[in-house]
Amino acid sequence: MTEPLPLSGVVITFNEADRIARCIGSMRGLCDEIIVLDSGSTDGTTGIAQSLGAHVVHRDWDGFARQKNAAIERARHRWVLLLDADEWLEPDAQQAVQRLFAGELESADCWLLLRRTHFLGHPLRAGSFAREPVHRLFRSPLRHADVPVHEYLDVTGQRVRRSEIVLEHDTARNADEYRSKLDGYAQLWAQAQAARGRRASAGRGLLAAAMYLLKNLLLRGGLVDGRAGLVFHGLHARYVFRKYALLRAAEVTRDVAR
Repeated sequence: MTEPLPLSGVVITFNEADRIARCIGSMRGLCDEIIVLDSGSTDGTTGIAQSLGAHVVHRDWDGFARQKNAAIERARHRWVLLLDADEWLEPDAQQAVQRLFAGELESADCWLLLRRTHFLGHPLRAGSFAREPVHRLFRSPLRHADVPVHEYLDVTGQRVRRSEIVLEHDTARNADEYRSKLDGYAQLWAQAQAARGRRASAGRGLLAAAMYLLKNLLLRGGLVDGRAGLVFHGLHARYVFRKYALLRAAEVTRDVAR
């Protein structure tokens, strides 16, 4: 059995009892420490995490970016592996991380992992979410930009390289849950854009949704994923439409109030 790497694994959680073990289990052989920042789970998430050796810390919910940054701040190693509770590394990916640490690790400040989304038990083979580059292995001083939704690691001026390490992502327990999650993201996005004074034309949402479907189902071959692909990309097209519709509604409300 190989020794854990000088690597801090970090995860933020809220009621993830059904999948946190898979996430932490995939990091146990890699990470010298695992930090779980929980925002008040009531389903046993924290107990499961502690039983697997994670250091669990409570922090009231303050947005995705701030929660992740708070977790990263607690890392004691120079390198951080950041996973969401619904993500995990298969054994071959774990071995690839070990090889990276034994070789080219220090040639970059951030390594992109290739996230493969699973939807309702089906790993997507095509479309934007089949091999999505994500910033998940990086030096501990890096932080996420303070944005309310679709948080991203600020890598301005940093050396970013793409790895071939595949990160698995089981994005939804069921279609209704995923629809609700996307609705929440659309609301947060519209609120943030409205606060910045951004406006949307009446047909922008329909055009953006149509372009999304064209790109992911046809140009990027999402049709090969059958019904699962159609449902998944249909929900995302709905999300794209809704975020512009909500922004448009905010504009109308603002204009009426003037």
